[in-house]
Amino acid sequence: MSDFQEIIKSSKPTLVDFFATWCGPCKMQSPILERVKTRIGDEGNIVKVDIDKNAELAARYRVQSVPTLILFKDGEAVWRTVGVQQADLLEAKIREHIPTKSDE
Repeated sequence: MSDFQEIIKSSKPTLVDFFATWCGPCKMQSPILERVKTRIGDEGNIVKVDIDKNAELAARYRVQSVPTLILFKDGEAVWRTVGVQQADLLEAKIREHIPTKSDE
């Protein structure tokens, strides 16, 4: 995932879902993330990272259990959680970091 650094450097908030295909809770999180993406549209990004295919990346961000969700803004991790999270919470966290006109 060589473009990962470019993706998280965005001024748009980027929620990264570190998951595994064999993980039951990760399968529950997936449709929730799809709902969140529909709600936030182009104001934020949601990226899924398979820890088995990207072990080095998972290690760099100290992912020890899945799902781990990390919210990035301008290349910095601004929020992190582990376990299945509900759409309302995820949407609120992303919206907290959406640039306003005064930020630009």
